[in-house]
Amino acid sequence: MPPFVRHVFVCENLRPQGHSRGCCADKGGATLKAALKKAVGDAGLSGQVRVNSAGCLDACEVGASIVVYPEQVWYGHVTEADVPDLVKQHLTLGQPVERLMVAFSPKGDDPA
Repeated sequence: MPPFVRHVFVCENLRPQGHSRGCCADKGGATLKAALKKAVGDAGLSGQVRVNSAGCLDACEVGASIVVYPEQVWYGHVTEADVPDLVKQHLTLGQPVERLMVAFSPKGDDPA
């Protein structure tokens, strides 16, 4: 099987209730991943795009967060409603969805 054109990593990290940084699990990470996987399949991209679960991406404050490689595009505050735009615009056409893009500096503290 040839390598995937894109890899989508969806944070599903779970932190203890009340953690100051929050967590993507509480912000819909698992539901988001499932919706992305279904939409990728429905778009006929299953052999080209791989949607994976990720542990902490250290972007907790902008969760639910995802990153798309090889472009290294980071998205934050992503919801199921954003999935059609992500699949059509970025995963199919190769053009990042600017309204969801985030830039951040890793904090280096408490990554789990």
